[in-house]
Amino acid sequence: MALLQILQWPDPGLSTPCDSVGDEDLAELIADMFETMYAAPGRGLAAPQIGVLKRLFVMDATWKDSSDRTAGTPLVMINPELVSVGGQQESGVEGCLSIPGVLTEVQRPSSVTLRWQDETRRWQAGSFDGFAARCIQHEYDHLQGRVTFDHLSPQARLEAEEIYFRNLEKSE
Repeated sequence: MALLQILQWPDPGLSTPCDSVGDEDLAELIADMFETMYAAPGRGLAAPQIGVLKRLFVMDATWKDSSDRTAGTPLVMINPELVSVGGQQESGVEGCLSIPGVLTEVQRPSSVTLRWQDETRRWQAGSFDGFAARCIQHEYDHLQGRVTFDHLSPQARLEAEEIYFRNLEKSE
């Protein structure tokens, strides 16, 4: 396994909609994505964040809730399709591994139903709510070429971008 480089906004790959996954062997890529996500440390990582413009993401919405990483609920979603979003619109703070140091308040539906292929390429379907639903929608956005900034009002986006660039200057 290997740690992968996470692209940083405004890399053009982060605003490019992804192609469907075909019959590629993804075992090594998926393992590397999980290793990279946990090391970052994040709760989700989409393929375009590592420069692979394919409809694939990994996530583990609960691993940070325990000191034991194996207590999490890792998921691999290949070619996910949103079936429905529902529940109330909820505001929540989101961070993004591609936009380090910036937390944004994003409105999202509280539940989501989707279908996807797992790592064995079997189709699965499920409904998620709470933080898992938020995480799925965040990673799904990456597959559509969207980042958290795209959910903000023009003024809020400008402020968030200013924070990002200030942080970037400090780290150089």
